[in-house]
Amino acid sequence: MIVDNLQAPYYAVIFTTLLEKDIEGYLETATRMEDLAKLQEGYLGIESARSEVGITVSYWKNLNNIVAWKNNIEHTEARNLGREKWYKKYQLRICKVEREYGFEK
Repeated sequence: MIVDNLQAPYYAVIFTTLLEKDIEGYLETATRMEDLAKLQEGYLGIESARSEVGITVSYWKNLNNIVAWKNNIEHTEARNLGREKWYKKYQLRICKVEREYGFEK
């Protein structure tokens, strides 16, 4: 699903990952994190795709909302599990979106 109802400016958190071979419990945790993020103040939406490289982009009203999500205890526990078990590598980028446009048939 493509999030298309956002009003700039807003923030995008881009989370890019390479997974280990054994990812037992990963999909359940990823689903839980998405459900939990939706409950956070300032959450605007999420887009995700995975092949060899996984890319998840979450959208937020402001930087304070992103910090609050980062500091969520359950999210912190999931990050720790990710580092210990599931990720070979990840990169996180936080960007301010100044403008956007799109197309739909």
